[in-house]
Formats: sequence, structure tokens, C-alpha cells
Amino acid sequence: MHKTSLFTRFAKLSSVVTGKPITFVLAAFVIIVWAFTGPLFSYSDTWQLVINTGTTIVTFLMVFLIQNTQNRDTGNSDQVG
Repeated sequence: MHKTSLFTRFAKLSSVVTGKPITFVLAAFVIIVWAFTGPLFSYSDTWQLVINTGTTIVTFLMVFLIQNTQNRDTGNSDQVG
């Protein structure tokens, strides 16, 4: 019996969760809240840094999850180099 790695299980669960419409709505809500708080923080550098850092981290991690999904779809999950 083939044991699925922890990362593979996490990647599969993540792809299911991030592919749902509610996830998009929540992400859009975060952006809207951030935008409306701009005047409260006088559009400071820190205010901008919060969203820039958050989106960069999410994007960085999603690249690996997307690649894992593509590898599983094409059957190349165990190939290196």
C-alpha cells in the first residue's frame, strides 16, 4: 500500500479549500478591509507593507502548491531534475 506524504495530503486539501468561491470572497474581503483602513492609518508605509508582505507570502507558498498539483496531474510527482 502506498503511503501519501504529509505534504501531498496538505497540498490536496489546500487545492480544495483555495478553489472554493468562499475563499475568493474572503480574500476580496481582506483587500476591501485593508483599503478602507487606509485613511485610518494615513496611508502609511506600514499600512502598505502589511498588504504587500501578506500577498507576497501567500503568492510564494501558492507557487509550490500549484506546482505540486500540476505534477500530480501529469504524473511527474516523484521526478527530480
